Order: sequence, then structure tokens, then C-alpha cells
Amino acid sequence: MGRIGIMGGTFDPIHKGHLLLGRQALKEYRLDQVWYMPSGQPPHKRDHDITDVKDRLAMVELAIRHDPDFLLSDFETSREGNTYTAQTLRLLKEAYPQHEFFFIIGADSLYEIEYWYHPEKIIGVVPILVADREYSREHREIDEQILYLKEKYQGEILKLHCREVDVASKEIRQLVRDGHSVENYLPEEVEKYIISHHLYQEA
Repeated sequence: MGRIGIMGGTFDPIHKGHLLLGRQALKEYRLDQVWYMPSGQPPHKRDHDITDVKDRLAMVELAIRHDPDFLLSDFETSREGNTYTAQTLRLLKEAYPQHEFFFIIGADSLYEIEYWYHPEKIIGVVPILVADREYSREHREIDEQILYLKEKYQGEILKLHCREVDVASKEIRQLVRDGHSVENYLPEEVEKYIISHHLYQEA
């Protein structure tokens, strides 16, 4: 039996913040492995242009290839149609009953999760590990949000004691589009892939 962290997202592109969260989850909650699981067609981004799945898978593979604690999973991209986290977690538990899964998310997702497809089938199904964050006037403090969700959905939500890298994939795409350096935000091999494959060049 393994303790497996699931890190989902479009990874368009994967950046150092994603790797930092995975590393902290491994260390703080004694996970055996973190599976980076690029999404197929996320329903909440169906009106956005998403980079081809083969490129997103390739970038994740490059980012984690030297770390045996990280694994690239095509569990979502191999499924057709929209992919929902609630469905993915259920299917994972059915496919790998020998594992204990943990769902790793950034702080912003904790405030948005009630708008996801069947949040009660996410929060109540596996423990959630969420990145810490500074207080924002836009939201209640993270400890209050955790308590609210735990009481409402009877789930387990635990904090990862590391700050998220203050950059989003959307901002990285814009930096590339504008011709700015992104070396501080991306693994070197991912940056080279973006350049050599001319990704994010058009608006």
C-alpha cells in the first residue's frame, strides 16, 4: 500500500510552484510518491485555448524526469470528453484500491472548490492537502475556509506549510508571448521545450 499525492491541473505550463508543492507534500505528510496528472478537457476551461495534450504531457515529463518521487500520470488525458475531479478520484480508488490517495491543491482552489462538479465527492472522499497563503481581503482567512469546508462536507483538509510561488501559468504564457525571460519560474528543460516548440507565441 502506498501513500500517493495527486497533483492535477492543466500544467500549461508546469512551473516551479507545482514542484515545490509536490515536494512539500512528500516531506510533510510522508507520501511515497506524487503523481502529476495533467487534465484532459477541464469543463471550467472549455472556452479557453489549452495547449495540445502531448505538449503538456511532455513538459511535465521533462520537469520531473530526474525525481523518482514524482510520476507522470495520463489517467485523465487518456479519457475522452470532459474530466471532472470527482470522477477521477472515484476511478482512481477503484483502479488502485491498495493505495491511499491525497489530493494536493493550491490555496485559490480551496476557495473555488464549491463551484466544482460535486464538491462533496471530492472533499469527503480523500484527504485534501492545501498550500498555505497570506491573508487576502478577497477571502476569509484560510483557516476559516478549512474549518467551514470540513464542517459542511465532513472531510479532512490539511495545510501544506509552504507558500505558493507567486506566479500562475497564465502569467508565464503572457511573459513568453511578450518576449520576457521565464527562467526564474520554469525548470530549464521546460523552458527549452517551450522555445523549441514555439509555444505561447500567439495571443
